[in-house]
Amino acid sequence: MRGPGILPTSLGTPVLRTARERFDALVLDVVTEVDDRWHRQLGIVEYAVEDTPLVPDDWAAETVPLSSLIRGRGSQPTRLVLFRRPIEHRCESRDELHALVLTVVVEQVAELLGMDAEDVDPRYRS
Repeated sequence: MRGPGILPTSLGTPVLRTARERFDALVLDVVTEVDDRWHRQLGIVEYAVEDTPLVPDDWAAETVPLSSLIRGRGSQPTRLVLFRRPIEHRCESRDELHALVLTVVVEQVAELLGMDAEDVDPRYRS
């Protein structure tokens, strides 16, 4: 067979999304649900996805961080960054990936709110 197996519905747009695009869509779904519920208490929070964290050469921890939370100051908003590659590396299926992204987001939001993670989202499993 020659040529593409699937034709795009509109020219210039790929039919299949990349792993990065699928991960971004998953994070957006989870963040939207959690942020919609707690937006009033959280205020302005920037959510971002990066491929990997930048760790110093003398990093002593045995594990790589899955996310980073930087509290806002003054006019700077709070920033929650999820690290795609370490999260994906720990998951074998799409369901595990969704559960881990939910866990990471809920734990960070719970940290910001000073609440238990179970109270932030009932789907949270420790």
